Amino acid sequence: MPLIRMLRRVGQSPACVCWTSFLPVRFLGVSPRQIPADANFYSASFSDTNHPRVLITGGLGQLGVGLANLLRQRFGKDSVILSDIKKPPDHVFHSGPFIYSDILDYKNLREIVVNNRITWLFHYSALLSAIGEANVSLARAVNITGLHNILDVAAEHSLRLFVPSTIGAFGHTSPRNPTPDLCVQRPRTIYGVSKVHAELMGEYYHYRYGLDFRCLRYPGIISADSQPGGGTTDYAVQIFHDATKHGKFECNLEAHTRLPMMYIDDCLRATLEVMEAPAESLSMRTYNISAMSFTPEELAQEVLKHVPEFQITYNVDAIRQAIADSWPMKLDDSNARKDWGWKHYFDLPELVTTMLTFHGSETRVSQAN
Repeated sequence: MPLIRMLRRVGQSPACVCWTSFLPVRFLGVSPRQIPADANFYSASFSDTNHPRVLITGGLGQLGVGLANLLRQRFGKDSVILSDIKKPPDHVFHSGPFIYSDILDYKNLREIVVNNRITWLFHYSALLSAIGEANVSLARAVNITGLHNILDVAAEHSLRLFVPSTIGAFGHTSPRNPTPDLCVQRPRTIYGVSKVHAELMGEYYHYRYGLDFRCLRYPGIISADSQPGGGTTDYAVQIFHDATKHGKFECNLEAHTRLPMMYIDDCLRATLEVMEAPAESLSMRTYNISAMSFTPEELAQEVLKHVPEFQITYNVDAIRQAIADSWPMKLDDSNARKDWGWKHYFDLPELVTTMLTFHGSETRVSQAN
């Protein structure tokens, strides 16, 4: 019997699984962390609870808190655990389960998965593009070594694993307008290299060990209630902070730099939809998703419709500009729309109205206080 058929699938009997010494995970002959051959592990399946038990790593980043809120509404507050290596704000700590988790500590990850009967894992721990270029060794450790730990834990315990990818996974030799799901990928940032590595390793673990790996290539994500986190597309978040507080904004990209973008609500919904999609509907394991594409100049013109006094100036950061020039101008997400029904809701006008309403209200409250 092929080894892959010995890994229990979601929906099968929740009986305890005995892992023997010929399991591939951590028995690849390259890791000093060996699991005893007679170790017994238990992973809850949907038949136990009628919904998944979820762990989100890197949960205090731009997407983690929002995803936790969405999943808790769907699966229950106590079924979704946020984790990070930082202390959470009070409102996050009291909104649902939060634990310390270091993805570079393999033993800690295993304990969390086993003790909490995790069945779904969303892996958001990563250093973004501009920050990664400033600290390549740390980015390599977090984005690559950390990923290896996540893959091994997920395969060992038959988890459904989501790892986000990015437009940064493409490079100068990739088609830019539009960029298809499958094409040449030769990124020149450690962030992009690590994401291509994640895509390929996830697919390898799927075909080699049966891991239920799912991945979306995100465009630039715009969120009203988070601060910019060091990404090249973060100008499209900062512009709303500055427009409502100061009436002006200095952009670090050239005015005509076109990049694909998405409002966070669409992004989170797409993430849940691809995780819930039946495995047989997925023709690939990594999909592009897209919503809109615009330039800083086009975004500023839309902001001007709401803030007539708004002014934008340009002070181009050569490193960020070089990164942006290697990225897609528009993503082709036709496979996602065909395979599992992806559809975005927010275009540029709706995005700008939503962001300015949020930040305008926030500014007025701050001034009143």
